[in-house]
Amino acid sequence: MSTLRALARAQAVAAGVAQPVATVRHLHLAERPLVLVPLGMAGEANAPLAALVGTAPDDGRLLIVPQPRNRDQRFRFAAELAAIVLPYLDSFRGVSEAVPVDRGRDVRYRYVDAPQLLVPSPAGVGFLRLFGRSTRFRRPDGEYPVHPDVPLLGRWLTFFTERAEHPGSSALLAMTDALTLHWATGQSTVEDLHLPALLGWIDPPAGLTGAQAAARAEDPGTCPPAGPATDPDFDNRVLAPAVAAYAEAGEDPVAVAAAYAELERVLRDQLAPTWELMWRGVGLLRALPPGARVAGRWDGDKDAFTGYAEHVDAGGAPQPRRDGAVAAAVRLHRLERALTSYVVQRAYDDPLVMAEHRLTGEAFVGEVTLADATRVDDSGKRPVLRPRIQVVTTEPVLVPVGATLYSPARPAQKAKVVFVTPADGKTEVVLELSGGMGRGLTAPPGTVPEVGERLCLTTLSDAFMPAGAFPAPEETPWTHGGPPVSGVDPAADGDAAEAWA
Repeated sequence: MSTLRALARAQAVAAGVAQPVATVRHLHLAERPLVLVPLGMAGEANAPLAALVGTAPDDGRLLIVPQPRNRDQRFRFAAELAAIVLPYLDSFRGVSEAVPVDRGRDVRYRYVDAPQLLVPSPAGVGFLRLFGRSTRFRRPDGEYPVHPDVPLLGRWLTFFTERAEHPGSSALLAMTDALTLHWATGQSTVEDLHLPALLGWIDPPAGLTGAQAAARAEDPGTCPPAGPATDPDFDNRVLAPAVAAYAEAGEDPVAVAAAYAELERVLRDQLAPTWELMWRGVGLLRALPPGARVAGRWDGDKDAFTGYAEHVDAGGAPQPRRDGAVAAAVRLHRLERALTSYVVQRAYDDPLVMAEHRLTGEAFVGEVTLADATRVDDSGKRPVLRPRIQVVTTEPVLVPVGATLYSPARPAQKAKVVFVTPADGKTEVVLELSGGMGRGLTAPPGTVPEVGERLCLTTLSDAFMPAGAFPAPEETPWTHGGPPVSGVDPAADGDAAEAWA
């Protein structure tokens, strides 16, 4: 936990309401997201009990499994869920856009938009991950056949849960993570995983403090858990008798219908409060202006969605059960690069996030007191424009002479530290500028900071990071298991099927 977030938590306790830790929204919010509130049976590994799914507050469809231990009913539930999710995904595949590549010499095409799934908490993401794993290898023929849409649903759920691991992705979001990214509450991070309590702090009812609203929300009778877990008291007192009544109805259609209706009622009562909280959270996030670099990250989600859709259309194999050594290393490297870029982009978009880096010495803010915008360096083979500016700051400057700094106001420009001179409680920093000023010997207006401008300078850079070099799967070293065995089922070999992220 950063110093500023710890301070914000302390202020939330003192003020009785959550404190903002962001000035902009750091994630994309679709105009028509698919909200999915899953519910699982306690004591069973990934046994679906119910789900409330829809794209609008008044359009939630309830799916239930009367006997979660019944395999046929579980896959019937998967087919019903697929009948909702797959058409939603297909609705984004109608229109494509051209994207320049290779410096404009060529173009590629991707869909103009992509789907977005919202679940209450990270546990919901984990539920979908296991559910996708249990369905993507099923077959519509042979022994224990399932509906043809079931394995396709499993592959798409796996795609979204893998994409959720990608820093900065908005394809699959847990509402608790999205809210805590922008607000700090007066409770622990574990308590923040409870959506009703979290929203109690962020948007408490009139007359209540955040702590009071959170305490009320933690009462299962007032607001049930936000899935996929259920409250043990509800399981014993309400759910178990309703499931038993359905089982005892036997073949009597009247008794079966009555028992099903009762089970549907109790499960809807369990899920409806979380459903309403999900859309309340969407409204709170939508009220924040998006960060400048959010659209670029959403473009990455559109690229991933387009790529995987083409992979499925071409008859590609489902995601492997386990990544091979090379595929795992490539995936880890890709996630590390994405995380580095995401940290920088958030800081560039938001002064509150950048303030955390100022506390650690990775950035400082000062005023430009001198500027020579016409300075030319003619010591090389040809003269080049190299303006110099002097920045005076009262903050600690921990960067050494020769270091390269960047400014969020001019991200394409580099500032090399020439001198660092402490003086009378202040520090004078002389910087030599390069880049972002065209190719001539005269800087265009606005490209060189002017005297009196307050400037943020940081060691954080969002410059392009080249991908690492990895061996081909058939060249996997023996220390990592050696090359994959030929003829291995691609579902079990991560190097034989591309891992989408």
